[in-house]
Amino acid sequence: MAKKSSGDSVYKVVELVGTSSKSWEDAAKNAVETAAGSLRDLRVAEIVKQDMTVENGKVAAYRARVLVSFKYGN
Repeated sequence: MAKKSSGDSVYKVVELVGTSSKSWEDAAKNAVETAAGSLRDLRVAEIVKQDMTVENGKVAAYRARVLVSFKYGN
């Protein structure tokens, strides 16, 4: 079995959807900052999709689908 060096780590990736009435940037920020409250060692966030909800012909909310990675295990 290969020996792990002290710098080796494993990360898990989860998909989140953040929302905002202001912008996609705020939607992504909301997703990451909310996740940071319960996930440790967040490392990378990648916006993989942006969309918006429309009500009565007007933008009601911006949505950002974000992949975030965090340290998994010890």
